[in-house]
Amino acid sequence: MAKRKTILTEKKISEMEKEGRGQGSGECYKPWINIQDFPSQGLATRGKGWKTNRIHQFLSKLERDYFYVLEWDSSVVDIREQFPLTREDTLFIAGQKGIKHPTDPKSNVPIVMTTDFLITVDKPSGAKHFARTIKPSKDLENARTIDKFEIERSYWTDRGIDWGIVTEKELPKNLIENVEWLHSSYFEINAITPEVFEMYVNQMKSFIKKANTSIVEVAVMFDQTHQLENGFGLEILKHLIARKKLRVDIHKKIHTHLWIQDIFDPESI
Repeated sequence: MAKRKTILTEKKISEMEKEGRGQGSGECYKPWINIQDFPSQGLATRGKGWKTNRIHQFLSKLERDYFYVLEWDSSVVDIREQFPLTREDTLFIAGQKGIKHPTDPKSNVPIVMTTDFLITVDKPSGAKHFARTIKPSKDLENARTIDKFEIERSYWTDRGIDWGIVTEKELPKNLIENVEWLHSSYFEINAITPEVFEMYVNQMKSFIKKANTSIVEVAVMFDQTHQLENGFGLEILKHLIARKKLRVDIHKKIHTHLWIQDIFDPESI
């Protein structure tokens, strides 16, 4: 666990609660932990979510990679990271099981435990929640880590919520790399109006239908035809893929030198 910048006290926990941390959903949700709460180790990152339209907080690359998996999954409708567990309940569970509850190493104050992701999935029967903890597989050999997971598992089991651990071994590499490449292109470009952007999107679709060449060549031709800044056409293409208006096999690495027909589902062009 990363070391906090400041000593955790009961006053600090109360302040975090008053800030609304761990509360809300969708765009209004505030993670219990922000990356500025810990010294930078070059691993913490932020990213604006497709589904939530807010900035997400990731304490590791592994968390960010799993986030990309969730972003691509159309059944996922909300993603809440660093979700707090009710401290009274985790203290009770720890006491029942004879496990030492996690505490701040300096103040010895019991911390508010968190689950890395609380995910809301749209099912035919209604919304369903899943809790997922993200850890490198090597950490699963640590007895203290397993004890903490047992508290977390019991907490969610008591609430009837499916809880599980995800390691790097379960993460699809190509999908993650593709979504990382596409991610910022999901949103419209601020420099132009939505109406103009939509016009370019429709024109790009027409370009692709007639194309018999590579992705990058189509993008270059689009820029030249419309006298646009270099790279704009590629952004439009990426936007269409990210929005699933052009279907691809996301588990195959997308390379811009590949031909249009080798990447896109013909029925979506």
